[in-house]
Amino acid sequence: QVQLVESGGGLVQAGGSLRLSCAASGRTFSRYAVGWFRQAPGKERKFVAAINWSGYSTYYADSVKGRFTISRDNAKNTVFLQMNSLKPEDTAVYYCAAGGVTTSAVNDYAYWGQGTQVTVSS
Repeated sequence: QVQLVESGGGLVQAGGSLRLSCAASGRTFSRYAVGWFRQAPGKERKFVAAINWSGYSTYYADSVKGRFTISRDNAKNTVFLQMNSLKPEDTAVYYCAAGGVTTSAVNDYAYWGQGTQVTVSS
């Protein structure tokens, strides 16, 4: 069992940066791939980035490639999402999720956090 808690969201102007954290409980967290997803009001949840269990493999949605960076510190049971050059269209609730495979599919992740709001003003 893995429990996830996101933090670091907030209000930022376009062009600014935020760093999201996903803190996990459970001794087996380092065995899981972790993904970040986001959901804007009235829209479906969409893939943002994912990282494999070791941190050596990362994947990004085209919309955030070159602006966002996912990383993890397994010693601290934490995954990060550094978001730079933020745009108003990045506004959403951001969720982290843990699963057995590194994938962009929502249904492949078994454990989810409660989400953190990111709002980018123009």
